[in-house]
Amino acid sequence: MTQILNHSDIEHKIKRIAYQIYETHLDEDEIVLAGINGNGFIFAEKLNEVLATIAPLKVTLCQVLLDKKHPLKGTSTSITPEKYTGKAVIVVDDVLNSGLTLIYGVKHFLEVPLKRMTTAVLVNRNHKNFPIKADFKGISLSTSLQEHISVSFDEGNYQVNLSINQSKS
Repeated sequence: MTQILNHSDIEHKIKRIAYQIYETHLDEDEIVLAGINGNGFIFAEKLNEVLATIAPLKVTLCQVLLDKKHPLKGTSTSITPEKYTGKAVIVVDDVLNSGLTLIYGVKHFLEVPLKRMTTAVLVNRNHKNFPIKADFKGISLSTSLQEHISVSFDEGNYQVNLSINQSKS
């Protein structure tokens, strides 16, 4: 396993992405940070903490609940559609891998009129199977399909690691 980003690298990336989100949404009074359940939501919480210190925006946190292995089973959110209708929504995940999770997360929000929608990821892998991009990204990596990216938000020890998937014969 190879460490790609350490704790201070990740804190720096979170701060930079928060500033980019603020700059992009200067004309907004309120935004919705919609984190994909698991690390995506933790990443959204970290972005919210920084935004609270730098921006006068009202930020509504939303958890996007979906089965990452079987996204067709349905998607729901921790807040009602009325709370994000007509708002700027940023869908947040830790890693943009194939694009499957992020595209189904985005699809959920397309069922109500939004003012604007963007996406944010900590790690953008450059081999997607679905036509979705990250508007805000911490790092872009050209990885092979045999490589795996893992993100850990353990208190005081954030990490992004790269490992090779060992195939079983």
